[in-house]
This record gives sequence, C-alpha cells and structure tokens, in this order.
Amino acid sequence: MGPMYAVAGALHFVVPDLYVQIVPPIFPARLALVYLSGLAEIAVGIGVLLPRTRRLAAWATVAVLVAVFPANVYMATHGVVVEGLPGGGDPSALVRWGRLPLQAVLILWAAWYTRPLPEPDRR
Repeated sequence: MGPMYAVAGALHFVVPDLYVQIVPPIFPARLALVYLSGLAEIAVGIGVLLPRTRRLAAWATVAVLVAVFPANVYMATHGVVVEGLPGGGDPSALVRWGRLPLQAVLILWAAWYTRPLPEPDRR
C-alpha cells in the first residue's frame, strides 16, 4: 500500500493539471489542494512502510481518502472529461462511478494497517 500512495502522491506534482480538473470548483486554491493532497499521499505512503509510524499513517490515509472523496463524487456526477489523460480523457461512467465504492475498499485496506503489529517471538 505504501509505494502505491507514494507514487500516486508524486504524480500530483508531475501532472498537477490532471488532478486540478477533478477538484470541485467550489473549493478555492485548487492547485494548492492538489499539491497538498499529493504531499499527504507521499507522507502516508512512506509512513505505512515504517513500523514506528504505520498505525498513525494508516489513520492519516483514511483521512486523506475521506478528504479527496468530493473530487471522486464531482468526477462521477459531472461527467468530468480529464484533458491530458492518456488514452483519451473521457473515463467511462463505469470508471467514474466505480471510483466511489473503490474508496470504501481503500479505506478498509488502510484500516487493516491500523492494527497493532504482532509482538516478536522471544523464545
């Protein structure tokens, strides 16, 4: 899970214009929000890899997923065409709407990482 979030977060800095397009226009400073969410994704991605920060980073991952959910709802409900997206830019309705329940799966995955690490066997 960690590398996936770190790479996804880095992409916010590589192609920020792709992400700005799905931030609902009601939010101010959309580019700044893209960078902030990218930084958060990099941080949680690294954090879940480290035993010392794993649980906190997993809870932070849940928070990030909840925070970006409005962008997924906006994309689904407004049929957002993402200009500059490889392979076109018009994700099918199935893809746009499929991202919504995927968020629940990702939240459950992150929640799994909030469990305490097993104690080492000291026999």
